[in-house]
Amino acid sequence: MTSPNKSVLTFGTTLFLKFILFDVLWCIPTTFVPFSSVEFYTTKIIATLLLLIPYAFFKLWKTEAVIMFLLDALLVANLMYFRTYYTAIPLNSYALSGNLADFTGSVIDSLRWYDLLFPLSTIAAILIHLRTQVVAYPKRPTPILPYLGILATAISIFSIATLLKGGFKAANDKVRQAAYLCSSGATLYTVFGNLYYDLLNQQVQLTPEAQATIENWLAQRPCHETVLPDSCNNTPRTNCIVILAESLESWVLEQTVEGQELTPYLNKLLEDSTTLYAPHVLTQVKGGRSIDAQLILCTGLLPLNSGTYSSQYPNHVYPSLQKAMQEKRQTRNYLLTIDKVSTWNQGPIAYSFGTDTLLAYHDFELTEAFGTHKRTGDGSFFAQCQEKISNGEIWKKGENAHMLFITYSGHAPFVLPQHLRELSFSEKIPEKMQDYMTTARYTDKAIGKFVEYLKTLPQYKETLIVITGDHEGLASYRTELCGHSGGKGIVSDKPFTPFIIVNSPVGMRYEKVMGQIDMYPTLLNLLQLDDYYWTGLGESILNPNKKGFAVGSQMNVEGDGYTPEELEFAKKAYDISDQIIRFNYFGQASY
Repeated sequence: MTSPNKSVLTFGTTLFLKFILFDVLWCIPTTFVPFSSVEFYTTKIIATLLLLIPYAFFKLWKTEAVIMFLLDALLVANLMYFRTYYTAIPLNSYALSGNLADFTGSVIDSLRWYDLLFPLSTIAAILIHLRTQVVAYPKRPTPILPYLGILATAISIFSIATLLKGGFKAANDKVRQAAYLCSSGATLYTVFGNLYYDLLNQQVQLTPEAQATIENWLAQRPCHETVLPDSCNNTPRTNCIVILAESLESWVLEQTVEGQELTPYLNKLLEDSTTLYAPHVLTQVKGGRSIDAQLILCTGLLPLNSGTYSSQYPNHVYPSLQKAMQEKRQTRNYLLTIDKVSTWNQGPIAYSFGTDTLLAYHDFELTEAFGTHKRTGDGSFFAQCQEKISNGEIWKKGENAHMLFITYSGHAPFVLPQHLRELSFSEKIPEKMQDYMTTARYTDKAIGKFVEYLKTLPQYKETLIVITGDHEGLASYRTELCGHSGGKGIVSDKPFTPFIIVNSPVGMRYEKVMGQIDMYPTLLNLLQLDDYYWTGLGESILNPNKKGFAVGSQMNVEGDGYTPEELEFAKKAYDISDQIIRFNYFGQASY
């Protein structure tokens, strides 16, 4: 006979520590914020006590051992999946586990030596249980009331905490819509809670009515046409470099303040006859900000009306510029960012967009770091990217590539360390405006030096370089700065970002208003990908019939030359895009 209470403690402690070990390994590349939440601990206690029932009440130690080994397999499998896709295994993917037979090498590669701690802890618990066998008559059962009391208390605390946040689903929704917490569902609520959330959010089937609504709108949009002259076929752009600059607004370009040129490197690019420049791109992102900008630029879709697509629907099908390039130019698709892959669920959504190689926070040295989250500065970021290209780590010789670079230094509050500043202004200029302009100069130099390097590469002639801001940056400061004597006439009262195409087959300056949504079809034109099956919700600015207006995410309208019907049609695009994403239109419809 064994000592029941001692073995209950052994098995229970082992189960609890397994969950904690899983959370530590998960949080190292993401965030340890969940550890400060009451839900984090109560869910572990609840799961532990429920899994412990076979031994605690029925003394079935062999059954308990099997449960613990199965838990080990579940936790390790999710960690392995996370190391590749940066998310827990989706509920519907468990039915596809048989496909792993084709990827044995990848599975083994994602294992780590410390994963052995999970099964080893189970073995240790079993050995302790067997070594503590004693003669104990009469048999002492586990005290039921204290056991159930602890379980009931944990459930009550968890229930109250989640009810105060609107319930389990609402609480999870909030977590998944938070930039730095969106990958934390499996740690806050355990893998089991994550699976339950997936069950609650089973994909809504695309109804015939919804499909008809989407397709009727799509049928009425202007046709996407091939507009490049035949002469462009002589040197097609088989490589595409996209630089998505954090919070870069157009007004700093071609601007001199107190005798100082704010963006000399970008200004020089604008003077080139092969540059296409559109200064009046209306911001159309929503709560997802930078990740919304990636959606708009890469897929030609608009953000969800509520919530963040990358957190809610990372496994849906998204046609993209990356996939179009890969299909026609056989590119290898890269994404390089100094942020963590867990931010806005960047990892999973990158692969849904067709990314092959993702380099993020842990792939770069933390130098010139500043800002709220102390991320690598743009100067160091691009210098390290240049080094990775030079040494053949990325964009290997003879390889066509689509490369998306995400900068970070322009993130609010725009405070640049003194040793990195190249501009100084008088007290006549508002402090926030000074900070923004000084940081813009820093990013300008970083991008400019990188483009100078790209121009030295033998494949430059076949390379299109895209530079744009992910969204406006001044937000609530805009009105204040525009009204200040130091900012009046300098700071734009409109949330415009620049759209710059270097080494464009068509050099031009597009002064009309366009939306961020118009960048995707314009790039399809310039990259000669017009036969790709999805051409986006917007319209190429190379189309001479395009109207010069756009609708922002707050239904704000900029530009002119539109009819009331055209305006309503443009506003409707947000609802159509919302349905396309939520219903997984490209994954369900025979498009």
